Amino acid sequence: MRAISDWLVKLGAAGLILMTAIIGWQVFGRFVLNSSPSWSEQGTLLLMIWYVFFAAAAGFREGFHIRIAILENSVSESAASKIRLIVNFVVAIFGLVLLIYGAQLVWLVWEFVIPSLGISRGIAYLPIPFCGFLIALFASAHVVTELRNNEGRTG
Repeated sequence: MRAISDWLVKLGAAGLILMTAIIGWQVFGRFVLNSSPSWSEQGTLLLMIWYVFFAAAAGFREGFHIRIAILENSVSESAASKIRLIVNFVVAIFGLVLLIYGAQLVWLVWEFVIPSLGISRGIAYLPIPFCGFLIALFASAHVVTELRNNEGRTG
């Protein structure tokens, strides 16, 4: 799981760097050459969708997502463990929703083309079901880890 998460972070970082370079080229083209590339805006939006979903999946796996831990910190360890189980279960369901409805979205828009890029609109949305699957997988792994930790405390 860690290797997958590391790759997601690296791909997300590469997407962010590439997007920054494209925006730089667009600004240079607009203000220096008086001709900005027609594909740059749609290209950066596509990259942003991809790297945001990669980072979201990795962020959940690594625990650097935004969360409010005040409730978890204010109760006993047993209750905190139950809260973590519930939260991870809900996140797994959310990941499955992204997987199912994201796949439907990709299927529905696959025939449409992004004019300035000449590629299918579905390619832009491919990370939704892919990262939904990974989020569900990571959340399920967290549930298993939490259950194993609970067995170690009680057994």
